[in-house]
Amino acid sequence: MTPFYSKKDLFFQLFEHLGVGDLNRFPFFRDHNQETFELVLDAADQIAHKSLRPLLTEMDRQEPTLENGQIKIHPGMKAIVQQFGQDGWINATFPYEEGGQQLPWTIHLAAGYILQAANYSASVFPFLTTGAANLIRTFGSNDLIQRFTPSMYSGAWQGTMALTEPDAGSSLSDLTTTAHPTSESGVFRIKGQKIYISCGDHDACENIIHLMLARIEGAPAGTKGISLFVVPKIIPETNKPNEVFTEGLYHKMGYKGAPIAHLMIGSEKGALGYLVGEENQGLRYMFQMMNEARIGVGMNAVAIAQAAFQSSLAYAKERPQGRKLSEKDLSKPQVPIIEHADVKRMLLFQKSIAEGSLALLLFSSKLMDESVHEADLIIKKQKHALLELLTPIAKSYPSEMGILSTSAAVQVLGGAGYTQDFPVEQYYREARIHPIHEGTTGIHGLDLLGRKIFLNDGLGWKVLYQHIEEDLEKYEGPEDIRTLFEEAWKEGQNAAATILQKAQEGPEKFLADATLFLELCGILCVGWMWIRQAHIAHGNLKKENADTAFFSGKIETARYFMEYECPKLFAISKRIHSESYPTLEMRDYWF
Repeated sequence: MTPFYSKKDLFFQLFEHLGVGDLNRFPFFRDHNQETFELVLDAADQIAHKSLRPLLTEMDRQEPTLENGQIKIHPGMKAIVQQFGQDGWINATFPYEEGGQQLPWTIHLAAGYILQAANYSASVFPFLTTGAANLIRTFGSNDLIQRFTPSMYSGAWQGTMALTEPDAGSSLSDLTTTAHPTSESGVFRIKGQKIYISCGDHDACENIIHLMLARIEGAPAGTKGISLFVVPKIIPETNKPNEVFTEGLYHKMGYKGAPIAHLMIGSEKGALGYLVGEENQGLRYMFQMMNEARIGVGMNAVAIAQAAFQSSLAYAKERPQGRKLSEKDLSKPQVPIIEHADVKRMLLFQKSIAEGSLALLLFSSKLMDESVHEADLIIKKQKHALLELLTPIAKSYPSEMGILSTSAAVQVLGGAGYTQDFPVEQYYREARIHPIHEGTTGIHGLDLLGRKIFLNDGLGWKVLYQHIEEDLEKYEGPEDIRTLFEEAWKEGQNAAATILQKAQEGPEKFLADATLFLELCGILCVGWMWIRQAHIAHGNLKKENADTAFFSGKIETARYFMEYECPKLFAISKRIHSESYPTLEMRDYWF
């Protein structure tokens, strides 16, 4: 079986680059150490190889179907969902008293990375339930927790996040699903519809539990009047159907094994919905799940990019084609295409994006753990501010670049890559969802530039600056790598200063190039991750019995990123300094 991820790189990132073993300094993680973390990751590896990977192609070819109002998925998924529940994956990060393992998010997401690389469609079911259950246990009443979470943890019930409506996607302030109070406290009748709901209906679980946004009668307009409800497909106590009907099933270009449903809610009396927390606080609650999910989406993108890279790397090592350009003797045998410089360029591009983005996502995941459990309030605030700043970057850069990376994998295979005989065409299709999932790239650009960079008087950017400067100060490695990054870092700061000055000219001009600024920050942050990795790799090469090939590859990939990817930042900076705005001046009727 062709590898679909690099265990060596994942362990390097976790234990040498980030030192996640030190998370047991927090009391919540005191029972864990590197050994227990490795056992968790090995367990994920076994499930990935034995259960998920064998269904990769089948789940892509045998799409879900809608039959008599019920979505039916690949029959193999029922056992997989049950396995995730029985083995404790769904509530692994939760406290012992809730049946959890008090596992760090960093390790949970790293395990998810393995599963996603094996079979993205199959991997999403349990982690959607994790996010939904976490909302209930964090903000819900004891009654809601006791009624719903045990069966979600066991895998018997699926959890979802039901936000999007036909006329309210990115603009949730226009949400129209309504909630009407009943005579019972906290119980409402919900009416409306939701679209693009991942795992919103299927036959691998006994019940579907929707965490749904709706507006209570008389609530304020906009996002301030949105509340959060638990809306089950089947009422637990009576086992009777709730008024949640599957109106349609979307057929996607990729990620086909996981169903995406169109739901009609409450077409008669109204579906029973149970208020989570306080009225009109729903969007604030939901952002907890969304922020976790955004890091998760970035990880999904990296997992698929890594799987595509591994597939194209294996092919390039085996596929003979042509000879060295300097070789004129046609009687000499053809060489594997990995010996050609342009193929190495495409492989280096993939490696630099996949491993650099993975480093950024695991760094952000560790910030999630630290910002929750840190006792020092000053340090806690700093870590949370940096996490807030990095979240739109860590979601969007891997998502956008993952498309280009998987495209390069297809290109390495040439014509074979365009066929269904190899998995890279499937990876390419599946990669396309991530710039859309959990907020489009444009929305995250607005979030970063219009909000995150200003939070707490710019604390997140100040902490980022401090981290990068400290890492450059202690860096030991090839000097050209540091010099190239320092040039990009200086230019990035100039671009940031310029675009922030434009805030005085009004929001239209200020935010017109927010997505480009987001891309610039992505290049900087992934470049920073390569500085850190090159530093560690250089030190390891000096050790006795060092894995010379692995660490030399790290350093050369860091050099590739500085030579090939960082220069793109200068073009973006030039655009940011410009005073010409065709995107604002263009009229719709000129198209």
